[in-house]
Amino acid sequence: MFSENQIHINYDILPHEPVRLRQGKGEGMLFPKTKEKKKRMRHPASILHDKSSRTCYLCVALHDNWNEHRILDEHHVFGGPNRKNSEEYGLKVYLCNDHHIYGPEAVHNNARIRHEMQRMAQREFEKRYGHAKFMEVFGRNFLGPSGENDEEMVRADRKRD
Repeated sequence: MFSENQIHINYDILPHEPVRLRQGKGEGMLFPKTKEKKKRMRHPASILHDKSSRTCYLCVALHDNWNEHRILDEHHVFGGPNRKNSEEYGLKVYLCNDHHIYGPEAVHNNARIRHEMQRMAQREFEKRYGHAKFMEVFGRNFLGPSGENDEEMVRADRKRD
């Protein structure tokens, strides 16, 4: 009846399991993961600088240069752990490449300019929300006590890094 290379399987004896269809992530698990919606991050416009002006914030502030730029980089005034807070509260400016990354006055190369921009952003934030809210959100006073100069802020920043 059967050749020696063929095996006969009696399907009446074997237990029948339903064919599993492809399941989504977490389904079919003993403890399925709950589907949580991610909190959508707000991306409000900058409260410091209008992007549609096509001007570099520091070109205007430092040199009174109102020339338009084809390419502007978005710079969050408070980086690191406060980057999300900068985005949420609109504490960002638009900079040309020379003032963002590459030049001697670039915020990523020049601590004095970076600290001045942080102080200016704190003043603008506090006009809208108050000092207590700034301290709650950012946890640090960038204005410093009266009489504190830029060199002391730079030294304090270097110690922190």
